[in-house]
Amino acid sequence: MVSQEQRRRQLAREKFLRQQQRRTSARRKERMRNSVIASVLGVVVIGSVALYTTGVLKNDDDKASNASSDVTPSASAPTPSKAPDPCEKAAKGSVQKLSWKKEPAMTIDTSAKYTMKLATTCGDIGIALKTSAAPHTANSFDFLAGKGYFDHTKCHRLTTNGIYVLQCGDPTGTGSGGPGYTIPDENLKDKSLKGNVYPAGTIAMANTGQKHTGGSQFFLVYQDSQLPPSYTPFGTVDAAGMKVLKKIAAAGESTGQGDGAPNATVVINKATVTKS
Repeated sequence: MVSQEQRRRQLAREKFLRQQQRRTSARRKERMRNSVIASVLGVVVIGSVALYTTGVLKNDDDKASNASSDVTPSASAPTPSKAPDPCEKAAKGSVQKLSWKKEPAMTIDTSAKYTMKLATTCGDIGIALKTSAAPHTANSFDFLAGKGYFDHTKCHRLTTNGIYVLQCGDPTGTGSGGPGYTIPDENLKDKSLKGNVYPAGTIAMANTGQKHTGGSQFFLVYQDSQLPPSYTPFGTVDAAGMKVLKKIAAAGESTGQGDGAPNATVVINKATVTKS
C-alpha cells in the first residue's frame, strides 16, 4: 500500500515531467516559428536583391545616376533601339588573309593624280588621293587595293560623339589587324588641318598613337573633328561619298555611347585605285 508521502512525491514527479514536456514542446514550437520567420526573411532579402538587380527598386539609384548623366553617360544605360539598316547586302566573297613583311616598293608616279573608289554596301565613296604630299601612303593603298586586300572587309568603327569618323581597313574587323608592315607618317602640316581640326571629307591614317605606325586602317571624317595632327591626311572624299558617310552616321552605332560598330552594315565590296 502506497503511503501518503509516496503519493505526494509521485504527483510532484508527474507534475515536473508534464512541465518539462510543455517546456520542450514550447521550445520546439519556438524553434519552428523562428525557422519559418528566418526562411521568410531570407526569401524577402533574396527577392529584394533580385528586384534591385532587375531595376524594380532602383528609383534612388536612378536619381543619383541621372544627376551625373550630363557629365558621363551611364555604363548601364539601355542601348537604344537600332535604326533600320540603310545598306544593301554584301557582295559574295570573303576576306583574303594577306600579309607582307615590309612596305611595298614605290611604284606610283608622284606627279600624277590618283583616285580611290570604295564600292561599299552603302554606296560608292570616291577619294582624291594627295599623292605628292603623302606618297608612301598613296603607294601603299595602290598596292593593297591591287591585291584585293580591302575587298569584303567591314568598316568596324563609327564615332558619333567628340569626333565624327568611320574607321575601316582592318580585314579582321576588330581594330587590331594590319598588312604586316607599317608606313611613315606624312603630310602632318597639311594646310587643311587648321586649329587641330580634321575637316569633314578628310581621309586619314589610323595608328597606334606612336609615330610611324600606320598600316592599312584609315578613317573617313564626316563632320569636322578635333584631333591632334598625328594622323596622315592623304585624301579628300567627293560629294557623293559624303552623302554615303552621312547616311551611315545617321544610322548610329551599336553601343549608344558614341563609339562602337556602325549599325549600318558597311562592307567594302571592292577598293580600286586609278591613275588619271
